Amino acid sequence: VQLVESGGGLVQPGGSLRLSCAASGFTFSYYTMGWFRQAPGKEREEVATTNWSGSVTYYADSVKGRFTISRDNAKNTVYLQMNGLKPEDTAVYYCNGRVRDSDYWGQGTQVTVSS
Repeated sequence: VQLVESGGGLVQPGGSLRLSCAASGFTFSYYTMGWFRQAPGKEREEVATTNWSGSVTYYADSVKGRFTISRDNAKNTVYLQMNGLKPEDTAVYYCNGRVRDSDYWGQGTQVTVSS
């Protein structure tokens, strides 16, 4: 099982980034997929989640209206489009896949928002 994130980096406030998470080793279309983040000295928090089909989504209040989660089951990939980035969005972003007793995590990608 692998979840490999990409797309992180350094961006100025107000800028945009698109994170991708490529999955392998499990039946991707069965899984709820989500993005979490962890800033230094803080607990990991759930940012956005989508159900198996992409028809149901959840967003943390702090990112509503700025971030969009989507998935392509044909490509076994989940995305996080981040617009209007703020310094407080700086964190390591982790991809997560879960269904019943299975729970998988990627290695994380750093997002830094700074001028």
